[in-house]
Amino acid sequence: MGLPGHRRTSSHKRRRASHFALKPIALSVCTECKAPIAPHSACKNCGAYKGKKVLSTKRIAAKLVKKASAKKAAPMADDHAGHNHAPGEGHDDEKKPAPNAKKVAKAPKAAK
Repeated sequence: MGLPGHRRTSSHKRRRASHFALKPIALSVCTECKAPIAPHSACKNCGAYKGKKVLSTKRIAAKLVKKASAKKAAPMADDHAGHNHAPGEGHDDEKKPAPNAKKVAKAPKAAK
C-alpha cells in the first residue's frame, strides 16, 4: 500500500488548485436575430447557423407552448374537482389536526 512521501505545503496546494477556477462562458452573437449564442452552435431563437436556416423553430415553439399550457391547466382541474372551499380554507388546513385536539397515547406492547 502506498504511503505519502512528503508533506504537501500550502503554497504547492494553492499552485496546484489555481486551475480549478471557473472560466466565464464564451458567447457570440447570432448574425440573424442578434441573440447571444454559444460559439459553433445553431441559434435556438431563430434556428440559424452561419447565416443559414438549419433548425425549424416552429416545432420547438409549439412544444414549449404545449408544455406551459399543460403546467397551468393541470393543478386547477385536479385540486378542486368535486368540492368547494369556504373563504380562508384550503387544502393545507385538511392535513393539519385541530389545535384543541388531544393526542391519544398508544398502549405499550406486552412482552411475551
